[in-house]
Amino acid sequence: MNKLNIAIAGTGFGRSVHLPALKESDKFFINSFYHHNKSKKKEIEKDIGIKCYSDWNQLIMNKNIDGIIIATPPHVRYKLSKEALENNKNLLLEKPVALTSNEIEDLQRIALRRNLSVCVDFEYRAVPLFMQAKNIIEQNNLGKIYFIKFDWIMSSRSDPKREWNWYSLSDKGGGVIGALGTHAFDILHWFFGESKKVSAHISTAIAKRPKDNKMLEVTSEDICLANIQIINHLNESIPCQVSLSSVSRNGRGFSLEVYGSDGSLFLKSENQKDYVHGFSLKYVDKLNKVTAINANKDFLFEKNWIDGRIAPVNRIHNWWASSIIQKTPVIPGLSEGLDSQRVCEAIKDSSRSGLTVEIRQ
Repeated sequence: MNKLNIAIAGTGFGRSVHLPALKESDKFFINSFYHHNKSKKKEIEKDIGIKCYSDWNQLIMNKNIDGIIIATPPHVRYKLSKEALENNKNLLLEKPVALTSNEIEDLQRIALRRNLSVCVDFEYRAVPLFMQAKNIIEQNNLGKIYFIKFDWIMSSRSDPKREWNWYSLSDKGGGVIGALGTHAFDILHWFFGESKKVSAHISTAIAKRPKDNKMLEVTSEDICLANIQIINHLNESIPCQVSLSSVSRNGRGFSLEVYGSDGSLFLKSENQKDYVHGFSLKYVDKLNKVTAINANKDFLFEKNWIDGRIAPVNRIHNWWASSIIQKTPVIPGLSEGLDSQRVCEAIKDSSRSGLTVEIRQ
């Protein structure tokens, strides 16, 4: 099989995670990088040993490139994605996919017209214990689900001296909702069903951050509290409580608790440094017997890295490659990205208005 020629836009997550993940796949050839800063082009080429474009039009017009991974800051993803699709490039997008659901719908229309594969890097769908939890829920081991509690309490931005950047600006796609919420809502949709209504409050705990000896205003949220109504495949309503924070010192990390008529499920990790390693999964039955659950062999990675992000991203890459080669839809794709984005928007609307907001379907 001829390998797919792939370019990577973005030298942060794209370089530290996507690049090593691509190198481990037999389906891809890493064609080039893109960075908008022309002065950094030679430095990147020297460090990585791969051609680097600083002219986006030149890259997307290269007919030898089959697909592009776009791992830039969120506020430029829509423009880059649209132009790439219009030049017949398959895409793998980081999340949030774009700043608005309307932009994602526009990308959907172009991708469908041109029969292109657009994958979204919701990598928790590729993590073994998450796949195992999904399996337990699907087998109805919990019975009727009464309540979901989802806490993601992190300390990544708890230091007020951490420098101001695009993450500090709401209109650039920064904030805890874009960073953690997009993943959280996708996990909830994947496990349980669609989000129907939300009542939420968001806030900014650290209102200013330093940059070039100045204190600049932070407009993005770093805390989010939301009550979400989820509707499952049986049209049953499940109450769900979500708490997100990026500024909690010694926070509890990731904690998903699911309470049902026949049992409870607990998926947790206190690891603040690695969002794959360190997870545990426990099932408690009707008699309060606690069982630690391991992932099925079919879900395990063939190889693990010190950086736990690489293995699930490698798995997402392979799903994307199969979609491109077979000309079939990919999951997670733009539909999943759109569902998550609509919840993000409804949460912000609810916080502004103080009202419960119905989520657009």
